[in-house]
Amino acid sequence: MFRRTSSTRRVLAASLTAVVALGLAACGDDTPADSSPSASSPSAGASSTATVSGTVNVFAAASLTGTFTQLGKDFEAAHPGVKVVFNFAGSSALATQINQGAPADVFASAAPKNMDQVTDKGTPTTFVKNVLEIAVPKGNPGKITGLKDFTDKFRKIALCAEQVPCGAAAQKVFAAAKLTPQPDSLEQDVKAALTKVSLGEVDAALVYKTDVLAAKDKVEGIAFPESAQAVNDYPIATLTKAPNADGAKAFVDFVLSADGKKVLSEAGFDAA
Repeated sequence: MFRRTSSTRRVLAASLTAVVALGLAACGDDTPADSSPSASSPSAGASSTATVSGTVNVFAAASLTGTFTQLGKDFEAAHPGVKVVFNFAGSSALATQINQGAPADVFASAAPKNMDQVTDKGTPTTFVKNVLEIAVPKGNPGKITGLKDFTDKFRKIALCAEQVPCGAAAQKVFAAAKLTPQPDSLEQDVKAALTKVSLGEVDAALVYKTDVLAAKDKVEGIAFPESAQAVNDYPIATLTKAPNADGAKAFVDFVLSADGKKVLSEAGFDAA
């Protein structure tokens, strides 16, 4: 009897061990499924990051220099290994370069007109707005008070050339004010006009509000009511023949994101 009982116990113990082992094995099989969100998150993130690689060539209006340089650094930090290369210039010059075959992935223009000139583009999205402001050297040595001073031939004045967005906007405000300016120089982009002011080479220039803010203590800004007649819309688009299509889309998405809008807003751009 004792042997039979002992044998029975050994059989029962062995059976119980087998059942427990099978149960643990089953639980082991279920574990990845139950924890799939956390287990798959790193690979999903790596997959989305892996789609963005190489160099992203961004052609952007000169007035976007400060903000896009910062956005480029932020984008590179979010996508390790990716390099953003910028070409900042007047929007009209950039449009010409792209149409002539320059290897651009993204184009950000200071006006829809110059974006429209580009044949090789996706669907543009307006991402910010900007207005003109009078920029004068620190201390305002020319005693500039408003747009009327731009008609004084005894004052040195700089404007953007007509084909550049800031030049086209200047024409609109002077037309609205019924004034004929007397510029001493016509610049090919807004940064060149601003430089003349900061160096004291001119008494005043018409530039964007954001450029005055970016110059900080080098220049002073004078707002004027007619600026509302020439609000510039800034469109951005990927290029349909972009060498880095994935990178182009990712960069545009980043500019349009909450983080991108924050950088642009802090620089003085108005929301689109």
